[in-house]
Amino acid sequence: MSSAKVMLLGDIGVGKSSLARRLVFDRFETDYKTTIGVDVMTCDVLTREGPLRLILWDTDGDFGMSIFETVYIRGASAAVVVADVSRPGTLVKAAHLARGLAERLPGREVRSVLNKIDLSATPSCDIPGIPEAAQTLRTSARTGEGVRDLFEGLAAAILRRGL
Repeated sequence: MSSAKVMLLGDIGVGKSSLARRLVFDRFETDYKTTIGVDVMTCDVLTREGPLRLILWDTDGDFGMSIFETVYIRGASAAVVVADVSRPGTLVKAAHLARGLAERLPGREVRSVLNKIDLSATPSCDIPGIPEAAQTLRTSARTGEGVRDLFEGLAAAILRRGL
């Protein structure tokens, strides 16, 4: 089975770890523990294009734009840029990260995610300034809504594009 490195990027507390745990373990933990550095998890995803092992690099939100200066980003096939729909400031940071990805890793698959839609009465906002190549999806790590679709779609795109 082939594998692909997927970066999870975004501000502190947007739910990157919760999205990864929802995918890998199909559970949501209410105890919040800040990621320090990078946590790595794997999950096998089956798509119409075939199976793919996603190697999820769940990054510390403190990296910000400096993530592009680290070795962590090397070899990434794709990225998920996460914002918290209930915290507008995270939308701005997500837009900066998505643009940075487009510049520094051209041709890679990028998904922009508005997480925590279960906390917002109006989850229909978009992330302003996201490059056109990025697709914005809405998820809730708490309920699981959209999480499997996010990663299955990402895996399928990686396989189709041979990343």
